[in-house]
Amino acid sequence: MRVWPGKPHPLGAVWDGHGTNFALFSEHGTRVELLLFDRLGEARPSQTLQVRERTNLVWHVYLPDVRPGQLYAYRVHGPWMPEEGIRFNPNKLLMDPYARALAGDLEWNDALYSYQVGHAEADLSFDESDSAAYVPRCVVTDASFAWGDDRPLCTPWNGTLIYECHVKGMTALHPDVPEHLRGTYLGLASDPVLEHLQALGVSAVELLPVHHAISERALVERGLSNYWGYNTLGFFAPDSRFATGSHGEQVGEFKSMVKAFHRAGIEVILDVVYNHTAEGNQLGPTLSLRGIDNLAYYRVDPHQPRHYVDYTGCGNSLNMQHPRTLQLIMDSLRYWVSEMHVDGFRFDLAPALARGLRDVDRLGHFFSMVQQEPVLADTKLIAEPWDLGPGGYQVGNFPDGWAEWNGEYRDTLRRFWRGDPGQVGVLASRLSGSSDLYGRVGRSPHASVNLVTCHDGFSLRDLVSYEHKHNEANGEDNGDGHDSNWSRNWGHEGPTEAVSVQRMRDRMRRNFLAGLAFSQGVPMLSHGDELGRTQQGNNNAYCQDNPLTWIDWNLGLRERELLEFVRQAFALRRENPSLRRRSFFSGQPDARARAKDVTWLRPDGEEMKPPEWNDPEQRVLGMLVSGEANGEVDERGVPIQGDSVLLLVNGGHRSRSFHVPTVPPPARWEQVVNTARAGTRVVRGGVVNLTARSLILLICRKPQ
Repeated sequence: MRVWPGKPHPLGAVWDGHGTNFALFSEHGTRVELLLFDRLGEARPSQTLQVRERTNLVWHVYLPDVRPGQLYAYRVHGPWMPEEGIRFNPNKLLMDPYARALAGDLEWNDALYSYQVGHAEADLSFDESDSAAYVPRCVVTDASFAWGDDRPLCTPWNGTLIYECHVKGMTALHPDVPEHLRGTYLGLASDPVLEHLQALGVSAVELLPVHHAISERALVERGLSNYWGYNTLGFFAPDSRFATGSHGEQVGEFKSMVKAFHRAGIEVILDVVYNHTAEGNQLGPTLSLRGIDNLAYYRVDPHQPRHYVDYTGCGNSLNMQHPRTLQLIMDSLRYWVSEMHVDGFRFDLAPALARGLRDVDRLGHFFSMVQQEPVLADTKLIAEPWDLGPGGYQVGNFPDGWAEWNGEYRDTLRRFWRGDPGQVGVLASRLSGSSDLYGRVGRSPHASVNLVTCHDGFSLRDLVSYEHKHNEANGEDNGDGHDSNWSRNWGHEGPTEAVSVQRMRDRMRRNFLAGLAFSQGVPMLSHGDELGRTQQGNNNAYCQDNPLTWIDWNLGLRERELLEFVRQAFALRRENPSLRRRSFFSGQPDARARAKDVTWLRPDGEEMKPPEWNDPEQRVLGMLVSGEANGEVDERGVPIQGDSVLLLVNGGHRSRSFHVPTVPPPARWEQVVNTARAGTRVVRGGVVNLTARSLILLICRKPQ
């Protein structure tokens, strides 16, 4: 085989149409070996090459005879000084952190650890066993793909409805998806799924992690797996679990999925886990970054470098203070946008990416680099604004251009509808876009990604069916998962045949979904909530790759009625600009319309006053949004007018009469949504009956 010096950039294995350049960063390594394998299942390489060239701490070589499909991995030599945080062990086969695809499964074995498992000195000992038989292989890929005229959709935030879903869980049980495609990228982009999403009005799917991940050893030994995928091994490689083939086909199939979504008018957002990796703490396996350069890639305790700083609860945190770690993440983001055509990212435990020496730095290096990166300029950037470190709850504190999962929105709606006192004031803030969180620093309502449920926690059906978690299936004695769910079972824990309980639960689900549709901000649905998906009370189903977490598409009458309700609610949102403003309410009269953009009403039709806002037993609220006084303009500066809407909510246990504002004839109020009863009707007599624990939306119709 011919061996040429190659170049230090780009990192990874890149085929240029003639040969393949290999480049690997290792600051503290002393020797690097590139291993080539002819086929999966072979522990011995067909060739082992010494990578002799080193430029700017990058080891590189060019192999003009290597083509796409070639399997490869590395061994890196260097000191073994775990007390100093240096953990080189050339007996361990290492994955290229820039690998575009991984092939084969990881098989748990003691040889995966750099230390001798069970040794009295634990991770201070040195293990000489070869791990090659137990780890996946990296794959050289061909970047070419027939994208045609595919381009970013750039859907405006105020036209966005996000649908969070799992690639496998969406289609594993779908009867209309071809059996060989169920649970795959291609299955997710099949016509039955696309048609379902389009009927809901979904504009973006947010995929649970699709970076190549592995399941923790403890889970595998219990017969479980890391279904969610928050245990990343490769930041560039699409997870092969969701591909029809096992030798790099996942790259092309992922691209085909994105292309199909774009043709359907749906953006693709990835849930990315850059805060930690699958290698865990000092007792974890050596699979990639730990063996390539532990000190560069991981945050070690400055007082005890043997141990890791852990802001994630997963054993390690990436070292965001090192330029090559920042480069790894930025290169990954650029790759997924430029080569894979994704439209945005949701950053898991995002504060961990912004930590300086200890605290969260709102203007940290990572955020500065993202804001200056032209490739990311038109992408959607969403933060999960909390981690497990000190000061880790950062809702409302991310920079301009970022949106955030609004945990305050989730908790407020849950507490209001379950009947907690003193929620009306904060509910008004959440319904109007959470200006208290985002307006104070000049951000817009679209900084708030509004959610009631997500993958983590109860499904919507379980939220109104269980008051306690039931996670026994996870094998952790029900000790995992959140205890504070702000849920209510409405009379019975779990499934019941009691008709009155079932009806109340159905109404509460409609309350949550309608509130989500009619709140200012960016709504996010959790997959299957529109279909009544249940996890049987499991609020931490990360390890359940089975029908417990897969969507059941066989719908009964109640599920079909719920689905139709959700479609109608979000159609109303799409049709009326008043429900999806780009700016916060001022609460002041508009100079042009001479009306307030928002008015808060009590049941007698008068404006809310401090006594009502401060009354902990106040549970009824009206939100009047003017269609004329919205201050909105289109791309040419022409004022946008919508219909005036009146949102009424009653979280109390008794019905109330609500006096609606008078409108000049021939305009009239039309009730278009009532979670207590189906159908639309014209309001007569200026009063509506607001049933206990219900929501009503009225629209002011003006005949043409």
